[in-house]
Amino acid sequence: MSKPRTIAELAAWQARAQEPVLDATRKIVDAHHHMWERSPQRYEIEEFGAEMRAGHNVVASVFVECTSNYRDDGPEALRPVGETEHVAEQAVAHARVDMQPCAAIVGHADLMLGSDVGPVLDAHMAAGQGRFRGVRVQAQHDEELGAMARRTPTVGMLDSAEFRAGVQELTQRGLVLDVYLYFTQLEELAALARAAPDTRIVLNHCGTPLGIGRFAGRRDDVFTAWREGVLKLSAFQNVCVKLGGLGMPLCGFGFEDAAAPPGSAALAQAWGPYIDTLINAFGAARAMFESNFPVDKQSCSYAALWNAFKRISAGCSDAEKDQLFAATAKKIYSIAS
Repeated sequence: MSKPRTIAELAAWQARAQEPVLDATRKIVDAHHHMWERSPQRYEIEEFGAEMRAGHNVVASVFVECTSNYRDDGPEALRPVGETEHVAEQAVAHARVDMQPCAAIVGHADLMLGSDVGPVLDAHMAAGQGRFRGVRVQAQHDEELGAMARRTPTVGMLDSAEFRAGVQELTQRGLVLDVYLYFTQLEELAALARAAPDTRIVLNHCGTPLGIGRFAGRRDDVFTAWREGVLKLSAFQNVCVKLGGLGMPLCGFGFEDAAAPPGSAALAQAWGPYIDTLINAFGAARAMFESNFPVDKQSCSYAALWNAFKRISAGCSDAEKDQLFAATAKKIYSIAS
């Protein structure tokens, strides 16, 4: 894989393949993005706002935690509240009548604290200035690849009594549980959905069909196993899915290493089978498109990504498109129209 590039370097690479915006008036709520400032990248609300204004009609977004802007001191459990504080302040300062970046905030809290996580959730809600909507859990683990993230989850966490007690604190406050894991762990999430039927659970990044390590060169086998897992998971009505994240290098499509960036037609061809499967399994009322920027910015431009989603969903009805591109995210994350 290529070494990390700055946002400016990625923008210059993406400028080699520009294309007109498709269906330019369709309203979009970007259901999952990050913001951070860490070498060699700065991607804060100014950079993300520029993406929102670049052609597609992105009217709102959901910020999801990424271990950035934590408090430097105080109790360890409360330090992630600093991220919510920072994002809420930026969101309020940059809100417009026609555009709400970070209209909803999904932060981090250690649900392994069990019932003791309640005060942490309350602190997030206070810091979020009315925008805090839930917690994202990174549960991803593979015996060979590990977590491939800044945070290393506890193996078997979703099944633990402590974690499930923490989930109940979340549910009692009407908050959402976002979960990031690999396709090999979909049964773990199904078990949680069965045990916590009142919890609104959102599967991130299409369930992450891996394409590196021992999964490289086995796309058909991975797809078969992934499809079986998501079909079983979709039976639980308290679970929704985010359609995106396939631009992460760990999915193995290799766009990030190409001399020229992919256009939306190439992205749609590669990603279409996964997204079509999920829309058919969950239905448009439980599925929502996400950019996962700036992570997926490694593989494509913001314009090409949304064009790809529009190509993939071309066969859907207008009502279904309204749900996939905006209404489902608005409903799940309580975003005002």
